[in-house]
Amino acid sequence: MGDSTSGSKSDYAPLAEIVERGQVWPTMAQKYGVENPVPPWKTSLDGVCDALDRAASGQAPSVTDRRDDEDRLSSTIYADVPYPESQLISLAHSLLDRGVIDEAELRQRLSAVRARLEA
Repeated sequence: MGDSTSGSKSDYAPLAEIVERGQVWPTMAQKYGVENPVPPWKTSLDGVCDALDRAASGQAPSVTDRRDDEDRLSSTIYADVPYPESQLISLAHSLLDRGVIDEAELRQRLSAVRARLEA
């Protein structure tokens, strides 16, 4: 199913599963007794965004396209996801839309991260 206002697919299964789990930082921090209000992955997300912003070729979105995608997706499809999780999931969605990564690769990477966390 596509989003008629943007041409963006709104039902990427790996992203829908993340949203359904509701594993947002405030909940996870409370569960594990962490007091830092900033998730540990936020620095990596900022670095990825900076790298994408500097990439001038290929399928990577331009700075304005990435930010426009984030604004549009976080106010529509991911409106119920708090920041900074909405930034992260919007970026993944944008990269899927642009063919930078596909759902199978995203699912594999998510599985690898989960396995490291659970080890």
